[in-house]
Amino acid sequence: MTAPRESLVARAREWIAHADDDLTVATLTLTLMEQCPFRLVAYHAQQCAEKYLKAVLVLHGVDFPRTHNIARLLALCANHFDWRKELRDAEELTPFAIASRYPGDEEPVSESEARRALDLAQNVRASVRQALIGEGITLA
Repeated sequence: MTAPRESLVARAREWIAHADDDLTVATLTLTLMEQCPFRLVAYHAQQCAEKYLKAVLVLHGVDFPRTHNIARLLALCANHFDWRKELRDAEELTPFAIASRYPGDEEPVSESEARRALDLAQNVRASVRQALIGEGITLA
């Protein structure tokens, strides 16, 4: 592997590590049962998906805007992996990036919505990991 490629792989792995931390937080938070802040489960699920997609962009040297918009990130990834159909439902995560973090007029996040968000994040994770492994990238 060439030095620039090694650097990109290392940076992508950092994004993946952060994404996996978000997934861990979301998963463990759900175990709180009646004290569970479902909005935070949804938020961390969104962050997981976002960071996995950004890891792909980093790996391929694609500059990306500061965005939490999953549809936008999927579109940017399309030159390398076209997940827009496969992961279209992950676009449901976008509103959780902001609305779940700040008080305001947002609707509360239900347990079923939080679980759905977690499932969507896990789908993004699985697709990205499979694609990266297919490119010969070793992941922990």
